Amino acid sequence: MQRTVLIMAGGSGERFWPLSRRTKPKQLLKLVSPDKTMLDEAIERVAPLIAPEHIFIITSEALQPIMRENLSLLPPENIIAEPLKRNTAPCIALGAAYIAERYPDLKPHEISIAVLTADHFIENTEIFRASVDAALTHAEKTGDIVTFGVQPSRPATGYGYIEIAAALKSSVSVNSLEALPVESFHEKPSVETAQEFLRQGRFFWNSGMFFWRLDTIIGGLERHLPDVGLKIKDLRSALRAKTREVSIGAPQGTNAIFKVMPDISIDYGLMERAHHVAVVCVDFGWDDVGSWDALERVHEPDEAGNINVGGSLLLDSKNCIVMNSVGDDVLSVAAIGIENLVIVATKDGILVCPKDRVQDVRKVVTALREQSGEKFV
Repeated sequence: MQRTVLIMAGGSGERFWPLSRRTKPKQLLKLVSPDKTMLDEAIERVAPLIAPEHIFIITSEALQPIMRENLSLLPPENIIAEPLKRNTAPCIALGAAYIAERYPDLKPHEISIAVLTADHFIENTEIFRASVDAALTHAEKTGDIVTFGVQPSRPATGYGYIEIAAALKSSVSVNSLEALPVESFHEKPSVETAQEFLRQGRFFWNSGMFFWRLDTIIGGLERHLPDVGLKIKDLRSALRAKTREVSIGAPQGTNAIFKVMPDISIDYGLMERAHHVAVVCVDFGWDDVGSWDALERVHEPDEAGNINVGGSLLLDSKNCIVMNSVGDDVLSVAAIGIENLVIVATKDGILVCPKDRVQDVRKVVTALREQSGEKFV
């Protein structure tokens, strides 16, 4: 069995303005480690399990040359450009087509794929790799679609949830690496519903990571999302004999195919419709790092509860998140008597907002785009 990894890395990460920009989105930021981007970390944590020559990145045409220049671990031809932004289902279809053509001597049931995230925090990498191995093993043996269900630590409303049957609740052992049948998927809940999910103990966060054989994902998309699945043959024809070429931009011929595909996520298009879906329940310290307040969960605060990245001066201040990305030898950031604020300083932008308004940072990006075009975004 040939194991591969597909990492989707085309997102814009607008909630991390002013640090994130069109040419430097969230996955290319050093939000957790001082010297590694989140994408670097994503590759390095899985590389001991699956060699870099079998790890593939799908990103935008604009980001492809930047990633090829900076991701020295991967062969440059393994960094693939999407012709258009069409959500995760078409993205995964392109990845499946590319992987099928990359291994022409293997049959689809002889190839498995781990679809992983480019920009999440994972604390325990050893448990993570053991979980990936278990999920792939189950997918390879059974032909099931497998996903990770993360043990919830709080009633989060920003994630979807995966439900297992009530009869299985007593048999759930987090990190046992056992795959259990999925009862249903649930959209992002209200606070009250999330609290009830947490109380019941059989609902897990949907991590957005998936594991399947190549024949499983192609067959599943053809059956449940034919507007995408039936285009994989066309994508393969466009890619044929070009998967080892180091060319810039999306492969010729893929643009026209993507234009007629629906803009739909893999969750809506396949996961919620498919049969034989299993979940491996895990707790390896996971966070999707979706907005500035997530830094409180991935960094140690000081004695006043502040997250201080970049050497800012905070006097009589508490429970703040302050990031000076310019460096204290260039720009001095100081705050006095503030509470519950986010302050981010870059060479050409400064953000100040209450912590409970971090989800509105996208509105800043929209307003700046309307006011100044793409200059500051």
